[in-house]
Parts: sequence; structure tokens; C-alpha cells
Amino acid sequence: MSGTRLTIKDVAARAGVSKAAVSLAFNNKPGVSETTRAHILETARGMGWEPNLSARSLAKSGTGTVGLAICRPSRQLGLEPFYMEFISGIESVLTERSSALLLRLVRDVDEEIELQRHWWKSGQIAGSVLVDLRVDDPRVSALGQIGLPAVAVAHPSLTGPFAALWTDDGTAVTEAVRYLAALGHRDIARVGGSADLGHSTIRTAAFASAMTELGLDGGRQVATDFSGEDGARATRTLLASATRPTAVLYDNDLMAVAGLSVAAEMGLGVPDDLSLLAWDDSQLCRLTHPTLSAMSHDIHAFGAEVARALFAILNGERLASRQVRTPALTPRGSTAPPAR
Repeated sequence: MSGTRLTIKDVAARAGVSKAAVSLAFNNKPGVSETTRAHILETARGMGWEPNLSARSLAKSGTGTVGLAICRPSRQLGLEPFYMEFISGIESVLTERSSALLLRLVRDVDEEIELQRHWWKSGQIAGSVLVDLRVDDPRVSALGQIGLPAVAVAHPSLTGPFAALWTDDGTAVTEAVRYLAALGHRDIARVGGSADLGHSTIRTAAFASAMTELGLDGGRQVATDFSGEDGARATRTLLASATRPTAVLYDNDLMAVAGLSVAAEMGLGVPDDLSLLAWDDSQLCRLTHPTLSAMSHDIHAFGAEVARALFAILNGERLASRQVRTPALTPRGSTAPPAR
């Protein structure tokens, strides 16, 4: 029964009692003896079954609650524009359908697996959105085995049986490198995200490949945790090197803003001495001085599309994985030809 959700009927059959007895036992109500109650609870634990804590609310909402677990410190998540826009896009669709989002921050993948199992087995969610998938991500096998309906925000090479919606990160990185090279930059660096994330792996390979194709060196790439603090540290390291880059591509806007501050701190002008290019265009990029050039796409619309895809699965449709869009270059004040 690994691919289906266990029900009160399954527990009753295994324990040799009625469904009513199981309900009384789990709700700690009179009507069954303590011996029978203990027997039922032990049987349920052995089957890995948990009571449906939100069956009534799910029935009222029709499609039910959508789960989303994110492995980020809470303070960082509040500062990261991508997830705020992405979640608002999901919420816009949930509101239309009188559904809700169950959001939880987790420490690691193992914690998320246990959390998703609990959500699904106890009926707290109708399905989930999976994000930040890794190469050989253990969530794919573990959550696939329990039959969790889900949409994965990742390249399909990472998502196993789950339908995937993704942006073409490889092509976007290549476009960014070619743009900077066309301006005349020959020493281009990248401040990336966590090296074990699938989209970071794709971006890392695309950056190195684009540099090689243009006859440049492999380019320096530094992995970070996506935070402004780590982005600032990586920028200082690059700018303090004997051969500092003349252009830096950042994997998110928060780190690019931090990099802009570090450049000012070190007496470098942007874009006169250093060009900066951010990923995931946001209000942050348009509030800096100079404004930040960025790889742009509509993150709110992306979140809404992911939510619609999940509802299609919940309605019994077989959803094919698909590329949603490729981030497009938006040049602004932080990029220019290198100083001669």
C-alpha cells in the first residue's frame, strides 16, 4: 500500500474492529475499552497511518490545502524577493479556488521528507510543490513511493516521476555571458548558489561552457548560500584577487545588491570599474544606484502556473513536464564596456 494513502477503513480491517471504534480510539472518546484503544493505536502505528486531522476542512475547500517546504533560514527567506513573488503567485491561484497554502521552513531534505509524509498521511494536504531539487534528490524516491501528488520546480532530469515546470537556466546563463563578452569583458566571474542544488549545477556547467566557447578562460565561480552576507564575502574575495574580474554575474538579486555595496566599499565604480548582472529581476534591482542589469522573468506568473499545474494533477489530468520560459536579459545602469 506504499503508493496509496491509508484510511481509517484499512486500520479497522487490520485491527479487526469497526471504523467507528478506530475513530473513538484516535479521538480519545468513550465507547471502547483501554485494551481495544491500545490495540488500535498500536496497529495504526505499525501500518504507518496517522489520523486525518483536516478532513473536514479539506472537504469544504474542495481541492484542499497545498504544501510547500523550503530549506532556508526564516530571516533570509523574508529578504529573498524570489520566494516572496513565487509564493504570492501560488496564493493568487489558491484564493481563486478557496484553497490554502501550508508553508513550512525546514533544516534539510530529511526533515522535509518526514514532514511531507506526515502531511500526506494525515490528510493535511492534497498535494505539494517541491522546490530546490538536488542531483539524486532523496525526496524523489521517498515521496514518489507514498503516492504524493506534486509538481516539481526543476529540470525534468532531477524530478523522477513528478511533473516538472522549469525555466531554461542554461540558455539564460549563456545569454548573460555572451552579453558581457560583447561589451568587451574578458574576465567574468559568477557568484552562484549552493553547489548541491540542481539548478546551480546547470548554471555552473552553462557558465563554464559559454566562457570556453567564447575563447575565454573557464571563469571563476564561487558557491554561496544565496544570502547577502555570503554574496558580499564572495565579492570581496573576487575583487581582492590579483586579477580581479571586470564583470560579475550573481545567482540572485540579493547577492547582487550586496556586491554593489562591496564595490563601493572598495572604491570601485559601477559600471566604470566593474559591471554587475543579477538573476531574478525584482524591485531591489530597480531601487539601487545605479540600477542593476538583470536576467528577468515573471516570477509571480511562474508561481501561478505551478499552482495551476498541481490542481490539474489533483483533478486527474496527466500533466507533461514543460519548460515555462527563459529569463530574458534586461540591461540597466550596472553594465557597460570595461574601462580601457
